[in-house]
Amino acid sequence: MSEENTAGSASDIQAVTRAAQILQLFGPNRPHLSAAEAAELLNLNRSTVYRYCNSLVAAGLLERGHAIGSFVPGGLLLQLGTFALSQRKVLDLAPAVMRDLSFGAHMTAVLSLWGSGGPVVSRVEEDTSRNVVVSVRVGSQLPLTSAQAKVFLAFTSDQLRTERMLAALPPEQQQVLRAEIDLTREKGVATSPDLGGVNAVSAPIFDEHGICASLALVATNHVLGLDRDSQAAWDVATAAAELSAALGGGTQRNPAASPRPSAVENNQSN
Repeated sequence: MSEENTAGSASDIQAVTRAAQILQLFGPNRPHLSAAEAAELLNLNRSTVYRYCNSLVAAGLLERGHAIGSFVPGGLLLQLGTFALSQRKVLDLAPAVMRDLSFGAHMTAVLSLWGSGGPVVSRVEEDTSRNVVVSVRVGSQLPLTSAQAKVFLAFTSDQLRTERMLAALPPEQQQVLRAEIDLTREKGVATSPDLGGVNAVSAPIFDEHGICASLALVATNHVLGLDRDSQAAWDVATAAAELSAALGGGTQRNPAASPRPSAVENNQSN
C-alpha cells in the first residue's frame, strides 16, 4: 500500500472516530448541543467540529435543532436505533418479569443493554408504594463503577474489551474494580453504592450467545443494602435467571439464583 493510501485510510478512520465522539455526546441530559459546546467537550477546534456536524446532518445522523446553531439526533439514528432494539428479544420478555420484581421487592427495576462505552438504561419499572421513589432515566449511560457495568465486564466473552476499558482508569480505581469484577463472577451478582445515597444490585441475563443484558434493583441506601446474600440480591438473580431461560441462555447458571437456604429448609420440614 502506498504512503498516500495509508494516509488516506488513517484520515478516514480519524473522521469516523470524530463523528462517533460527537454522536456520543447526546443523551437524556444533553438532547441537543451546538458545535461550540461539542468542541469544548471534546477539546477540538470549533470550526472543525462545525464541519463534522454539517456532514452528519447531510448523512441524516444529525438534524438542526430549534435553537440557532444547535443540533439534535437525526432520523437515521432513530431508524437504526429502533431496528437495533427490535432485535433484542429481551426487551419483549422483560416488562412482565420486571413488574413482578419491582412490585415484590418494592424497589425500582432497571434493565440495561451494553452501549458503546457502558450499560445504557433501556427499560425501567418503578414501584410507587414507597414515599421515596428512585427514578432512572431511559437512555442514561451508566458508569463503569455501576453494578450493571460490573456484571457486563464480569461475564462478557470479549475480555479484551474489558481489559481496554479497565486500562483507561487510574491504577487505584482499576485495582478496586478488578476485585469487584472477580467477586461478581464468584457470587453472580454485583452491587454498587451511589454518591446520591442510592444503591443497586444487579445480575446478568444470558441468551444463547452470552450475556445480553443486565437487570438491577435500585433503591435508597436506607432500603437496599450492599449484601450480595440479601433477599433483594436473590430476587434480582432469580428474575434474571428466568429471563435467561426464556432466551435460551438458561444453561449459563447464575450462582446467586440457587435456592436460598431458608427455602430449602422449609421444603424439607414440610
